[in-house]
Amino acid sequence: MLGHSHALSGLAVGAATLPWAPVEGTVAQAAWIAAVGGFAMLPDLDSSGSTVSDMWGPVTDVPSGAIGRLAQGHRWGTHDAVLAPLAFGALALAAANAFWSSMLLMALAIGLALRALHFVIPGRAENTVVGNLALSWGGAWLFLDSMPPPAWLPWAVAAGVLTHIAGDAITKQGVPVPLVWLLKRCRLVLTPLRTGAALEKGVLVPLFVGATLWFVYANTGVRAVLEPLIQDLQSLG
Repeated sequence: MLGHSHALSGLAVGAATLPWAPVEGTVAQAAWIAAVGGFAMLPDLDSSGSTVSDMWGPVTDVPSGAIGRLAQGHRWGTHDAVLAPLAFGALALAAANAFWSSMLLMALAIGLALRALHFVIPGRAENTVVGNLALSWGGAWLFLDSMPPPAWLPWAVAAGVLTHIAGDAITKQGVPVPLVWLLKRCRLVLTPLRTGAALEKGVLVPLFVGATLWFVYANTGVRAVLEPLIQDLQSLG
């Protein structure tokens, strides 16, 4: 799937899973949704020189090259539905209890989401290294400065990574058969959908946007604020 589809599907999953997410309060809920949306781009850091890996220049491109070699190429190790959530989740677990390391993870998620959704964001700041760094780190600080250490980060990482893998599994390129590919390279392909096909752009993307808005409305305080206004408008009509 295209990058913006991954990010949008991640936002939808983040909003949909709020009733079970280990977060409390509006700020933490927003951070959860943003994190799952951004981490839904994380598996594509296995491709050095890609748009995602170039996000922060050498800061992301050098680790991306190492990740790609360790994963044995694009759409292999980082797209394994068993190994990838465990590996990325373990890194997040190690980082979640310290402020600056958790802020780095949160900034990475925000930066990835901004990079993927640049086509709906005015201007080009999020596509530049300096602009993306400023926006993502500023957003991470706003989220995390007002809450306890985000012990939920590993869960957000796992949710985002699994969302990405599910999205790639419905394309004709497929994803590796979990664990089996380590012995014999083989892929799981669920549909013949091509990446960037009209179905993805015309159906899936609007579906993800609609689902995100609905679940934000249903699962956050937005509903409590809007329902009385809607009832007042209905009574006036």
